[in-house]
Amino acid sequence: MKLLVLIPSYNTGTTLLVKTVSAALKAWPDVWVVVDGSTDGSEEAVAEKLPLHPGLRLLHQHPNAGKGSAVLLGATEAERSGFTHILTLDADGQHPAERIPTFAALAEAHPAALLLGCPQFGSDAPALRVQGRKISNWWANLETLGWGIGDSLFGMRVYPVAALLKGFAGTSFARRFDFDPEMAVRISWQGVPVINVPTPVRYLTKAEGGVSQFRYVRDNTLLTWMHTRLFMGFLLRLPLLLWRKLWGGNPLRGVKAGP
Repeated sequence: MKLLVLIPSYNTGTTLLVKTVSAALKAWPDVWVVVDGSTDGSEEAVAEKLPLHPGLRLLHQHPNAGKGSAVLLGATEAERSGFTHILTLDADGQHPAERIPTFAALAEAHPAALLLGCPQFGSDAPALRVQGRKISNWWANLETLGWGIGDSLFGMRVYPVAALLKGFAGTSFARRFDFDPEMAVRISWQGVPVINVPTPVRYLTKAEGGVSQFRYVRDNTLLTWMHTRLFMGFLLRLPLLLWRKLWGGNPLRGVKAGP
């Protein structure tokens, strides 16, 4: 098992280096940043650190094409470089980089599994975001016949690279905000076992450098269209999904993944 930490980033300002990349490098040696058409120069500070960290790399795509496209670029390059697993980490500082070794240890023990971070929200989490994700989670579990997706939207997760690229190959979508939930469903359709990993999440204030690219109307419209497509795909796969469910479903459902 060879793990890469992959950070897609779009206009995250000083948070990219100060809150995210620096913390990731303390926890793991191989960290790549995919700059998704940023216009704020945030990658320049990261570039200055390249000579100090042999495992740090910057990739660029122009113009901005979305989180899913950035991950696809990184995953394609990662496979060429011999990495077997990718841990995706959001650039906005919400994900706890100190938990990277926990995910890595689980990936080492269960290399065939998709490891999904299951967010543990604090009082700083916007209520609308916390409650709204329950709808997407309900649909994701319907579309996989309860395969075990604890949270379909949380971006800190470990993908087996082969399963991730196969998921991308099966659709021309999942290239923007729809990437996280759609890929969780499509990889579950492959029969890849899922382990949910309880993971604290923190929403940074503007004073702390917090940046959000979430747009309520735009992104919820995108999610609605995504689940409409996935439901149609679910109907086509229903016989296979029923067969898997009758034979026990996700074989790693009961694996302990930390506190």
